Amino acid sequence: MTIETLPSTASKARSAGLVELYEAEIRFGDPSEGVLALDRTSLKLQPGSFTALIGPSGCGKSTLMNAVAGFVPLSHGFVRIDGEPMTKPHPGVGVIFQQYALFPWFTARGNIEFALANQGVSRSERTERALAALEEVGLAGQGEKYPGQLSGGMKQRVAIARTLVCEPSVLLMDEPFGALDAQTRLSMHALLLRLLARHRATVLFVTHDVDEALLLADTVHVMSRAPGRILATYAIDTPRPRSVARFDAALSDLRATIVDLLHPTTA
Repeated sequence: MTIETLPSTASKARSAGLVELYEAEIRFGDPSEGVLALDRTSLKLQPGSFTALIGPSGCGKSTLMNAVAGFVPLSHGFVRIDGEPMTKPHPGVGVIFQQYALFPWFTARGNIEFALANQGVSRSERTERALAALEEVGLAGQGEKYPGQLSGGMKQRVAIARTLVCEPSVLLMDEPFGALDAQTRLSMHALLLRLLARHRATVLFVTHDVDEALLLADTVHVMSRAPGRILATYAIDTPRPRSVARFDAALSDLRATIVDLLHPTTA
């Protein structure tokens, strides 16, 4: 294990998707005296890389991600995507949430087509691309079902398809598998990695699960308790696919190190 961030091999094949945060600070309330949610934090995500952000509840993980998405303004510093300041949501940045955020009055296909309609895609092309996206996530033939007729894992597959069909260069995922059972989460991990091998988006993945971060990411940033800041950064060079049951010695040692950072013992 090393401390430096290593660009993934996918970054060599994709020029878009560079994410930069510099001295990013977020306060809620008064700009100078309000609640400090994110202490001054700097990160750089290379194009095509998979970065996990892990920390205790309430540490500012989601707040940092929302700043990258353009949902939350900074009190200090800047966020840039491919050199462009992020001050509002951007079509090149896709976001996937834990609770799916599907429209219940649209079918699975309709949810995906809605995203494409917002990009000005023609009706015929929307249908074609939505059906292809459903097939890509393993939901061929399920397009006319409504969210209420789908399992949690199927809903998240629709949410992933809806986001990736718009071909974002940056993909933000806020604990996307936190509501799923353990077996479904593992299948979603495998699906996500297969999709990213094809789409090659830069991923910022928020999680509170150490094993999930180690299974998926190229780089893991560990955050402190609020106000959030980066405590440590680790690059992971263990080849994929990875399995918790077959963690090598380096991953097992790193897991113990991160757990100690998240849950320090006192004398």
